[in-house]
Amino acid sequence: MKNRFKLIIGIFLTLTFSSCNDFLDINVDPNTPAQPVLDLLLPATQVSIGVHIGGGATNRIATVIMQHATQNGPSRFELTGSTFQTPWNGIYSEALNDLEIIIREGSAKNQWGYVGIAKLEKAYVYSVLVDLWGDVPFSDASKGDGNLSPKFDKGADIYKAVFSMIDEAITDLNKTPYVSPGNADLFYKGDRLSWIRAANSLKLKLLNQIRLVPAEQARVKQEINALIAGGQLILTNAQDFTFKFGTTETPQNRHPIHISDYRATKDFWMDQGFMERLYNTDDPRLRYYVYRQTNNAGVNFTRTSNGYGGRYTGDPTGAPADNAVRATFGIYPYGGLYDNNTISGLPATNVFLTNTGVNNPANFRVVTTSDGSGAGIFPIVTASMVNFILAEAALTLGTTGDAKEYFRNGITLNLNGINSFVQAPGNSGTVMAATTVTNFVNDRVKKYEDANAAGKLTAVMTEKYISLYGNGIESYNDYRRTGIPTLMAPISPLNPFPLRFTYSQRELNTNTAAPAQNNFVTPVFWDL
Repeated sequence: MKNRFKLIIGIFLTLTFSSCNDFLDINVDPNTPAQPVLDLLLPATQVSIGVHIGGGATNRIATVIMQHATQNGPSRFELTGSTFQTPWNGIYSEALNDLEIIIREGSAKNQWGYVGIAKLEKAYVYSVLVDLWGDVPFSDASKGDGNLSPKFDKGADIYKAVFSMIDEAITDLNKTPYVSPGNADLFYKGDRLSWIRAANSLKLKLLNQIRLVPAEQARVKQEINALIAGGQLILTNAQDFTFKFGTTETPQNRHPIHISDYRATKDFWMDQGFMERLYNTDDPRLRYYVYRQTNNAGVNFTRTSNGYGGRYTGDPTGAPADNAVRATFGIYPYGGLYDNNTISGLPATNVFLTNTGVNNPANFRVVTTSDGSGAGIFPIVTASMVNFILAEAALTLGTTGDAKEYFRNGITLNLNGINSFVQAPGNSGTVMAATTVTNFVNDRVKKYEDANAAGKLTAVMTEKYISLYGNGIESYNDYRRTGIPTLMAPISPLNPFPLRFTYSQRELNTNTAAPAQNNFVTPVFWDL
């Protein structure tokens, strides 16, 4: 919560001093505006999305469940009514309330750029709520003191409204004259076509999400084909729908996961199974995803490995004194450090994950708050994701296009996206050579070509899972829908695999329309 307000203060100062002419208008008292200030509300909603969804417990717990990283409790499926209380309250009391104000006031003033963006953000937020919790307050929500116990609408009904919101957002964005929010828009600086691509790509993602619902399959195929034909999807990395965190500590606007782990105490371990997956499959992304603080550490604080010291999922043992030796998050996508040190024991047959050009002598170090930029990202919908979705749809629904080429594009865009991130201001790391990218992609495509139909889908979803590092929510959605990739069984689970998240206990206690108790073993409506 504190991080969010520091971020908003920074945004407020930036907008204020960049608009000094308006601020000094003697005919207006800027400290008591007669109407809500859309230029301040819009970035506040976007910060809420970045912090509460991308950096909060929603993405953090999904990341652990999906074994990109690990923590003792969540990796054992220990979820309670307090686990998601902060993001639940923040999403409803901050993001959604502010979005309603923007939609209402923007419509009254014909500020259709603000309205279209706000409707699309609202659609995205509610899709996340349904995907993670199932039935949630919707039709009665964000009405202030008028309804303190909003009913919980069915997830399927909310999804229908979400699709309508996306269509309305596109209509509003196409209205003239289009007034751009400019720098008040932290995503696209008010660029109309970028928001339309984001809207269509979000719609594509949600259509694919419901492809298993029998009554929806014909519509899903038809509408996905229409989106492909329309050509207005996110198809390049420059068009990605991504929340970008900053580099400063005062006010604090770094990626929350960088903040939590680039310090003496740490919130996470790297998941041992995920690191081994990349290590054993000659995947060059390991150096970007994970930073080793030493070359002499292994699982559970052992001193017999190569620095990839993490924990296996569901490990019930106490936390060892390993903060200074455990592996931690790398440069991508959290703005940490790139690992350019020797990896001992690499197979001689490796082609992509090698020790060519590494530091000599090695330069391992215990990370501190000054290491890395912290300018991480939360990838909401990216060009890589869009291509993996199109590959899945082509394989399962027979939609337009060549699944193999979508698969190829998905991996290529992910690798090139990592390269672009490494070269961004404040970051520092070795860029993958173009030949490395090409040859690695060709290697994965060859394995895809050699697989049967089921194996092809496994290849697509596994590569998507690896590329989604940084967005555990989408990995969690994909896994519940497809059962891919194969995950390690937790060592000592306390509960069954959660098929949805637990509601905020405060919501259950204060909302008379809320369910009587938490239930995380019933699938959401699209998980069939």
